[in-house]
Amino acid sequence: MHSKPMQAPEKTVVEFPLLEITELAAKMVNEIREGDDEIEADQVLRVRVVGGGCAGFSYDLYFDAPMATDKKFICSGVDVVVDQMSLMYLVGTEIDYVEGLQGAGFKFNNPNVQSTCGCGSSFSV
Repeated sequence: MHSKPMQAPEKTVVEFPLLEITELAAKMVNEIREGDDEIEADQVLRVRVVGGGCAGFSYDLYFDAPMATDKKFICSGVDVVVDQMSLMYLVGTEIDYVEGLQGAGFKFNNPNVQSTCGCGSSFSV
């Protein structure tokens, strides 16, 4: 009597984008780049999470030269780098640009956030 070899169950692979930038946010990043003569040609948008703020962490966006240890990718046509420590807090985050009564700026829609502070500028995970 021959039995069939057991097959491993199929694994469900779910792929999440590391980071997304909306078209409007990408447009604003490019306008900032074009309007600032101090940004070097080799610099790209660095997205990072830093300790601080009343909830524990805050976001930081600036133009910087990539380092060998950075994760590099393109979001909506924008070259982006993220350091390894920040990446674990940013997986799945969408960066948008919003305008409202309280001003305009970049908004982070981060699925990893457990809570934010009252002013909305810092978060905890």
